[in-house]
Amino acid sequence: MLINDLSAHINAYDEAIKTAVGRVINSGWLVLGPEVKQFEQSFADYIGVAHCISLANGTDAIELALRALDVEKGDKVATIANAGMYTTTAMLAIGAVPFFLDVDLSSHNVTLLEVERALAAGVKAVVATHLYGLAVPEIEAIAELCARRGVPLLEDCAQAHGASVNGRRVGSFGDAASFSFYPTKNLGALGDGGAVVTGRKAVAEKVARLRQYGWTAKYQVEVSGARNSRLDEMQAAILSVFLPDLDSTNDRRRAIAAQYSAEITHRSVQLPAQGGPEYVAHLYVVRSARRDALRAHLREMDIAAEIHYPIPDYRQPVFGTRFETVCLENTECLSREVLTLPCYPEMTDAQVGQVIAAVNEWQP
Repeated sequence: MLINDLSAHINAYDEAIKTAVGRVINSGWLVLGPEVKQFEQSFADYIGVAHCISLANGTDAIELALRALDVEKGDKVATIANAGMYTTTAMLAIGAVPFFLDVDLSSHNVTLLEVERALAAGVKAVVATHLYGLAVPEIEAIAELCARRGVPLLEDCAQAHGASVNGRRVGSFGDAASFSFYPTKNLGALGDGGAVVTGRKAVAEKVARLRQYGWTAKYQVEVSGARNSRLDEMQAAILSVFLPDLDSTNDRRRAIAAQYSAEITHRSVQLPAQGGPEYVAHLYVVRSARRDALRAHLREMDIAAEIHYPIPDYRQPVFGTRFETVCLENTECLSREVLTLPCYPEMTDAQVGQVIAAVNEWQP
């Protein structure tokens, strides 16, 4: 069993995808055309913000959003270290300095207390990542605190499309938010894609310039730090096919996660925190002190399981000894124990039952 069967997802939308792609081909307009404009407006409406600027991928979305929030070389930016190095990579492209935050052991997300520590240290901006599809539980308080201190907040929503807190979608709390449309995401394209959403017109305008060479007019470059980072028309058209079903596919993910939580009973497996609308089950991540043995057992049962993520950012080889004095207790613990089980909308009930049985049958 795969960790995520993309072919099943594509096959379910086969005719609609072909129609969308055919429409783009027949139009002859392949970059920054009507499909992109339509998707950007639809996605902004879905999140509940005024602006959406689509981009080539989610990492560009983080970087260009930070640049639009006036983060520059040498600035300290707060981020968690248990999310695969993506945000840190974007910071390094700017020349910013990551200020690493620990996370809550239950939610795996950043806490208000850690954000307060970062603000006291003088960070230029804060990135709050909604990890594994669970909205940061204290996102409202974090947003209020950052606003009071005059420090911009970027939400990283790459794994949380559609999650909401008190009736507001994630992506609508901060000064800006980044999204990825990588194929495995809750809202995924058939290739790379990303977006920045924001309620601030000036931020939107700057991101729009940064995604296309820094132009303020054609061939007139005024904004530094720019690149060519555009979502193409075909991917925008395909995303417009998938977007109307996002809430229902999220519901299916939640149902699978709920069944796992109800029926996995192994004493050596700790189940994840969940919620209602706050959780869209992008990944179902369990914990075990014998994680590697559990993973090997599942492989023997032909069930894929992945580790999201095995190396804290500050322990990555690229840094050498730069962050050797950093040690975040909860982040370190999670890196040794987390394991992701298959959880995607096209899973059959039989496949869900197969995973549950395999976990419960494990003999450490």
